[in-house]
Amino acid sequence: MLLVLTVSTFYAFLAVLVGLLVLLLLAKSLLGIVVIGELEVGIVAKKFARTSLAAGRLIALEGEAGLQADTLAPGWHFFLWPWQFAVTKEPMVVVPQGEIGLVVANGGAPIPPSHMLGRVVICDDYQDARAFLLAGGEKGRQLGILTAGTYRINTALFTIITRRNAESMGMSADELAVYRVVPDAVGIVTTLDGVPIEAGEIAGPVIPEHDNFQDGQRFLAAGGRRGLQEQVLLSGAWNLNPWFCRVEQVPMTEIPIGHVGVVISFVGRPAQDVSGADFTHGNLVEAGHKGIWVTPLYPGRQPLNTRIMRVELVPTTNIVLNWAVRTEAHGYDNSLSSITVRSRDGFSFNLDVAQIIHVAALDAPRVISRVGSMQNLVDHVLEPIVGNYFRNSSQEYTVLDYLTNRAERQRDAATFIRVALATYNVQAVDTLIGDIVPPAQLMTTQTDRKLAEEQRKTYEVQQAAQTQRQALVRETSIADIQSELVKSEQGVNIAELNANSQVKKVRGEAEAAKLRAGGEAESTRLRAIADSEATRLRGVGEAEAIRAIGQAKSEAYRVGVDSLGTREFTALQLMQIIGDRQVKITPDIQANGGTNAGSGGLVEALVGLLVRAQAEPSAGAAPGAAATPPAPEVSAA
Repeated sequence: MLLVLTVSTFYAFLAVLVGLLVLLLLAKSLLGIVVIGELEVGIVAKKFARTSLAAGRLIALEGEAGLQADTLAPGWHFFLWPWQFAVTKEPMVVVPQGEIGLVVANGGAPIPPSHMLGRVVICDDYQDARAFLLAGGEKGRQLGILTAGTYRINTALFTIITRRNAESMGMSADELAVYRVVPDAVGIVTTLDGVPIEAGEIAGPVIPEHDNFQDGQRFLAAGGRRGLQEQVLLSGAWNLNPWFCRVEQVPMTEIPIGHVGVVISFVGRPAQDVSGADFTHGNLVEAGHKGIWVTPLYPGRQPLNTRIMRVELVPTTNIVLNWAVRTEAHGYDNSLSSITVRSRDGFSFNLDVAQIIHVAALDAPRVISRVGSMQNLVDHVLEPIVGNYFRNSSQEYTVLDYLTNRAERQRDAATFIRVALATYNVQAVDTLIGDIVPPAQLMTTQTDRKLAEEQRKTYEVQQAAQTQRQALVRETSIADIQSELVKSEQGVNIAELNANSQVKKVRGEAEAAKLRAGGEAESTRLRAIADSEATRLRGVGEAEAIRAIGQAKSEAYRVGVDSLGTREFTALQLMQIIGDRQVKITPDIQANGGTNAGSGGLVEALVGLLVRAQAEPSAGAAPGAAATPPAPEVSAA
């Protein structure tokens, strides 16, 4: 029973489900329901209508039969009966990051013959087909592009080309990528649409406000030219329409250190010469004008369009140019060789010359305006000036003049070339003469002459050697008898030395005697002077003492006389003197003056004195000295 119930329920449910489906199908057919997913767009085609599309039209705008301009957005849509409308569900157009989408309009107004691409109209990035057609959108490749994003495009009117379907549309996938200009490079742009470039010009002028060719419509509306463009693209990523422009990347123009770049522009504003009246070798213009720019570019990297301008590098350091076999690294002197000249005496010989020049930075544009390039300066100016100078000047001198007076020839050449190059705005730093290769015949003659000269010197040296050898023999002979000669000479020398010794001895004694005599005389004179001075001083001192004593005595005598009186004081002084001097009043020996021989007399007195003198030496005499007795008083009766 349960099993029967279950089967019955299942069939009942199935019947209900089928009924609902039938109802839905009937409702869909009766109500014309169409469901569009979130990532879909519905393309509507009307199967029949009262009016038909005009000839040449693809999309209906007024309800005509055919593909309709309006699309179905995601959701439920009613009254689109399948017997009248055919709805095709298309996926939304997705443009990934780093890519662009190109648009081809399958309907619209025809593109004018002067245009290559359909002009951009306001149509919500081609999502509003009605607005596109009503605004006069043109049929064919479109100037506008789709950037990264998701779009509901009426694929009946527009064909969108992305990287996914690029090859099927005859394009490369790389053309649908965002264009990137690498660092240290510039993009040179060539546009494929626009009005033709003016006659006499090679590139279109700079057009403002078109966002670096990303907005093609503004570029064309502002009068943009078709072809090579003066403006360049710098490093970065750009949304460029490959049907509108092509880009060629070239390295930035690098001005090395020690150089300047002279710009020769083939486009720009009309040339206005700023070189001045004194410069008559071309026009110099300001930057941005057509011609040679008066201001050079200094070292660094410059984003220049090398298709419309040329940069001539000019070294600002000293440049060495060799008229010889060797060449410098710059290569300007590759075509130069040794200068063949002819001397006054008719010989031809080669000169190696080195010329050092310098071009100032501000003179570089004038040099390029005059000669065109540095290589032209070397080939068309320096080579003839230097070569002709040496060819002309060499005819005034002989080969030997160059060999012996090369420094003077070099100074003359430097002076002449410095003046000549100054007119070309080039500074001649120095001129150097290198190797001089004289003729072989002249060198043979010179060699023979030199050999003869050397032989003459050799003979002179040999003669001197023989003379010296003779002197050696003579000296050897003398040396053999040298011992006897030495003895004789030594005897003579000894005799001379003895004689000289005696002479010097006598002279020494005489000189000594002279010195002694002089010394004694001087000593005597000095002693005499000293004694005289001493005597004078003693005399002065004694005189002073006597005068002082006399004054004292005089004062004492005066006082004594005043006190005692003259007579008494005189007697007192007399007695004092007798006492102080021990004056004997009584004589020691008395001799009588009688005539009697027996009574003694004068003879006896004298004998007594002699005996006393021998017996009583003076007690006050110094030891070892003869005493001098006081004189005895002898009284003669």
